[in-house]
Amino acid sequence: MRLQKLEFSDTRSFSTFFLDYIQKKNSLTPFYSRFPEIQNFKFQLEEKGKSFPDLNRKILSEVLQKQYEGFTVTEAVKENLISLQHKKTFTITTGHQQNIFTGPLYFIYKIVTVINSCVELKKQYPEYNFVPVYWMASEDHDYDEIKYFRLYGKKHTWVTEQTGAVGRFDPKSIEKLFSEIPGDVALFKEAYLKHPTLSAAVRYYVNELFGKQGLVVIDADDRQFKHSFIKVIEADLFDHTPKKLVEEQNKQLESLGYSPQVFARDINFFYLDKNLRSRIESNGDTFQVVDTNIKFTKEEIQKLIVEEPENFSPNVILRPLYQEFILPNLAYAGGPAEVVYWLQLKKVFDHFSIPFPMLMPRNFALIIDKPVSRKFEKTGLEYLHLFEEKNYLFNQWIVKHSVHDLSLGKEMKSVRADFEAIKERASQVDTTLTKFIEAQAKRTINGLEKAEHKLLRAEKRLHADKLRQLESVKNELFPKGSPQERVDNFLNFYQQDPQFIQHLLDLFDPFDFRFNLLFY
Repeated sequence: MRLQKLEFSDTRSFSTFFLDYIQKKNSLTPFYSRFPEIQNFKFQLEEKGKSFPDLNRKILSEVLQKQYEGFTVTEAVKENLISLQHKKTFTITTGHQQNIFTGPLYFIYKIVTVINSCVELKKQYPEYNFVPVYWMASEDHDYDEIKYFRLYGKKHTWVTEQTGAVGRFDPKSIEKLFSEIPGDVALFKEAYLKHPTLSAAVRYYVNELFGKQGLVVIDADDRQFKHSFIKVIEADLFDHTPKKLVEEQNKQLESLGYSPQVFARDINFFYLDKNLRSRIESNGDTFQVVDTNIKFTKEEIQKLIVEEPENFSPNVILRPLYQEFILPNLAYAGGPAEVVYWLQLKKVFDHFSIPFPMLMPRNFALIIDKPVSRKFEKTGLEYLHLFEEKNYLFNQWIVKHSVHDLSLGKEMKSVRADFEAIKERASQVDTTLTKFIEAQAKRTINGLEKAEHKLLRAEKRLHADKLRQLESVKNELFPKGSPQERVDNFLNFYQQDPQFIQHLLDLFDPFDFRFNLLFY
């Protein structure tokens, strides 16, 4: 594979909010603790080391040992599980939904980012140990978001009537998809048919794909973990503290011209039970589980929090805090939307005296195989142009290759100058004529613009075959108009190249915040 890099801003694929963070704009520095440069980890290590209790480390080790029972693990994973008991071991974490068959490509990119981060940090700080962690979003109930994946241009969908937290689903009915999926999917057959829950299946295949690199998979849907979070549950349900803090931070961001990505509710927990994950709302001293007949008095729910904290599942506002409560974590690697919404949460972390992790943008990439590369190189355009809207891309090609002068810019400039002169003369005769002259000028310019568009369309018809080739490249790399990494599955490449993941591990630099073009 060959690597080429583009600046994030040049791709026009990222929000101003995200780009300002990457460019370390001064106005955003109050919303995080440290920028993810490797030298800054020294201070993050010191802060997290002082604040992470031995008891939490003990609980983490016990729960992970239990979660890995029955799984065959590599020496690297085994060493990392043991290492997490020690005070000089820290984690770099990423999280994602439990999409079937891993979902879109960027799931793989996230994990490669945290693995490579740990490798680089170990070089810089050899006295510490760094463990890459994949946090399974096992408590999510967004079945519609995880039920499909796209392979070789075809969408494959898992149909099930199960409800509640998706990590608890029985995955065996995914078997119906195997007959329609091309290529070798033995890994997923083993995962889905021989494990009782979707979480166990995901742990299995992620361990198979990344076990050699020591990746640890964590499922936060656990009673012991939730028990350590009781104070936050109480503060949220009874005092609505997180909402107040997030709203304060959102106002500050809005005053700087940024639009918040997420919004806090009065209560930011779901009630979690068998086949159910539904929001909790309060009305006075009564707590209602939305869309159910389940109700609690204040005394009853106080008792439930203490005795059965596993029944409370944090939403998007408090999941990040929960993660940092139970992990000795230094940094979180996420996509642009994730990085931005974490910037809304620092006040919540400060309130509960939890160090705010460093926010690392995950690696981003566009993979270009040989046939597509050959087609595109014949166009004479730059790869940067591929990120443009399709019609603009076509216009760029026409301008570059046409032997005709298709622009009427000179003529329009001349017309504007002529009408200005006419308007000046008319105003000396009758000032009321200036509006009429301006209208005539506008009508003439509009006519010339239409003529220019017709010239361009006519030229496009002359080069229809070439433009169809260009369109096929655009559609291949931006399926349905979306970036490849957000649509296509890693099997598109892994089935043809078993070293695909290794190539990513070799080429991605977690501390180089640019967009990667990867060429076969």
